[in-house]
Amino acid sequence: MRTILAGLALCSAIASLTISLVTNVALAAEPSPELIASGKALVEAGDCAGCHTADPAKPFAGGKRIDTPFGAIYAPNLTPDRDTGIGAWTDADFTRALRTGIAPDGSNYYPAFPYPYFTRMTKDDTLAIRAYLGTLAPVASRNKPPELRWPFGYRGLMRLWNAMYFKPGLFEPDQTRSAAWNRGGYLVTGLGHCGACHTPKNYFGADRQAQALSGNEVGGWYAPRLDGAARTGLKSWSEADITEYLQSGRNAKSHAGGPMAEVVVNSTSKMSDADVRAIAVYLKSLPPARRETITTPPDEAEMKAGQAVYAKLCVACHEADGTGSPRIYPPLPGNALLQSINPSSTLRIILDGAYTVTTPRAPNTGEMPAYAKQLSDGEIAAVTNYIRNSWGNAGLVVTPAQVAKARKEK
Repeated sequence: MRTILAGLALCSAIASLTISLVTNVALAAEPSPELIASGKALVEAGDCAGCHTADPAKPFAGGKRIDTPFGAIYAPNLTPDRDTGIGAWTDADFTRALRTGIAPDGSNYYPAFPYPYFTRMTKDDTLAIRAYLGTLAPVASRNKPPELRWPFGYRGLMRLWNAMYFKPGLFEPDQTRSAAWNRGGYLVTGLGHCGACHTPKNYFGADRQAQALSGNEVGGWYAPRLDGAARTGLKSWSEADITEYLQSGRNAKSHAGGPMAEVVVNSTSKMSDADVRAIAVYLKSLPPARRETITTPPDEAEMKAGQAVYAKLCVACHEADGTGSPRIYPPLPGNALLQSINPSSTLRIILDGAYTVTTPRAPNTGEMPAYAKQLSDGEIAAVTNYIRNSWGNAGLVVTPAQVAKARKEK
């Protein structure tokens, strides 16, 4: 009898222990509201929706086309659908994908997915992001294969690319710098992957590390310098200027346009005040990564032709002296983007027009009409040269051929 009772007691204890373990595992598998909220903030800081949302009605379901110099890539599905998304992934799968660019099946991602930046993220942050993505509605959306030119479609080549250009490793704080500077560095060089657009690339699409954040052409636009260059960088901007720009999409010196406008609306305008200021602190510490280009002003005839176009079409908003109306119509004197070595963004705005980005901090709108149909290539080149070389500005001369090329890139 004692043996039977002892056996029953042991079975009961084992059953209780099993139930307890199962309950604890289930509770451990449920991410806390705090972790989910942290993940949401990190996803916004990384602007993940910007690439992984093709249909606004299906956020994070992928399918968005991303054009590269090597062909097109389609962003994959990040919803927790088990068949076509990341629902069947383990935490280890997700962390490895973010920080090393390797999919669960062992294949390599292309660096259009910015794992060379995400590698600097902490494991806790990657798991917080996964926790948030796990709360999304699952969407069945099968990933589209890339459309890359030969031989770039062979994923095996990425092993060689990684060996040459990918340096895995966490962000290393600088103990001689402030907490804000280190936080800004973590965001700029890691999660925020600012260099993916703003750093020049070599022939194989890898960052030119020695010229970090010194400007780069992206999709027909020019992502300007974020370093301390005097004329074309952020030397004349204060930390407050950078913070205001990232939070509202405009400041007294410039307005966000093109892809950067989307980044402001979807990402930086939603970030915490502390994080945006940290980015500003970090960027203001950067010395010029390369020398500014020496320019030769356009000839007198070109400047007069440009001035005539400006007087006819631009003075009403930008004023005769180019000062405009800060935060409504951006000022032109000293405008760093306007004087950039690459005029792509200026040409895009003149050709296609522009809308002032609206954010909770700056809801008022502004608009610039498109002049692609109204002006010839020569007239657009002339007015571009005029505004790039008036009021103390200095920019390389733009040719009608460059305007013609920009028209085709629309």
